[in-house]
Amino acid sequence: MQVAAMRRWASRHERISDASPAAVLIVIAVAAAAAGDSGWHAPRAAGVAWTALSCVPLVVRSRWPLPVVVVTLTIDLTAMALAPDRVATPTASLVALYTLATRSGRRTAWTVGVIAAVAVTGVYAATHEEPVLVGTSLLRFDFAIAATALGDAVRSRRLHLARVEARAERAERTREAEARRRVTEERVRIARELHDVVAHHITLVNAQAGVAHHLMRTDPDRAYEALAHIKETSRAALDELRATVGLLRQPDDAPDSRAPLPGLADLDALIGGIRAGGLAVTVHRTGLARPVAPATDLTAYRIVQESLTNTHKHARATHADVSLDYGAVTLRVTVTDDGGPHAPKGPGTGHGLIGMRERATAIGGTLTTGPHPGGGFRVVAELPLSLTPATARPAPRKHHP
Repeated sequence: MQVAAMRRWASRHERISDASPAAVLIVIAVAAAAAGDSGWHAPRAAGVAWTALSCVPLVVRSRWPLPVVVVTLTIDLTAMALAPDRVATPTASLVALYTLATRSGRRTAWTVGVIAAVAVTGVYAATHEEPVLVGTSLLRFDFAIAATALGDAVRSRRLHLARVEARAERAERTREAEARRRVTEERVRIARELHDVVAHHITLVNAQAGVAHHLMRTDPDRAYEALAHIKETSRAALDELRATVGLLRQPDDAPDSRAPLPGLADLDALIGGIRAGGLAVTVHRTGLARPVAPATDLTAYRIVQESLTNTHKHARATHADVSLDYGAVTLRVTVTDDGGPHAPKGPGTGHGLIGMRERATAIGGTLTTGPHPGGGFRVVAELPLSLTPATARPAPRKHHP
């Protein structure tokens, strides 16, 4: 954290951070010029002047690293040639080489670094009349290579940290996008549940209320039965709404109801309510009936519920047939009526058929709808009996939290 804070401060105060090494080098040059074999003495002006002159370009080393290397190296080599006894090490050039390596490509940094190392070694050997391969000459070569290597290592480290930070930011954005996607899917699923519950039960209540209104004067007993059906249907609607809205509760909330979501076991009660509304319904089961996955159980129930609701609302049908065919790996649900096309009588949205298709697709199944060859309308759903993570999304739990 402290290193990151120092880096941010240096980026905001670039001129100050660039000038700091120059000031340090000048102080060191003054101290070195004042030291002698017999003790301290007044600094030699030539060495201090050349050092100060070579340090001036370092003030802009971060902005123009390559030109600064060229200028500082030129000044240092000139000083080494004119005052070999006063300037022995091109310190400003070493700082410039380090900066170039941290702010440019590896090829550029090493090309310039090797050229500078060879030039410094050659000038030093020539001015001091020493072989190029002796220790003191090679030491200058090592200095230039070391400055370049250190700068290259710092640049590589910074790139690595930048990649790690970029991956972390990308992962965070991906997690946020995934969370938003799941929230959207959950909202759509709950909206489908609310649509199915409300549309079905309100349709039945409306039909039964019409029957009661028609028979109130001519047949009070049957009107009373219709009102009783209205009471039962509205109570069932409230129970299902409470269970569906309970899905929105937090795990630590105390739910008002722990009623399970409906399934094929509740199909007889559903059919009974439809029949009470005036639509004759028959149910056929083929194959070996057996337990199915919870998501398939709820989806099959909702498809039958929505299909019969659409038949009652839009098709002007008198009879509907529900078929459940248990195959080896799939459950085939077929709902057929003898009415016309399921076109809304009023300003509808068509969410019923869309919702059924989305339900089937969500668990890895299919749904087809269309006119029946023998007349009427048919809904056919192929649903998997068991779900696998690879073919189905997480199914809603049987009980809400």
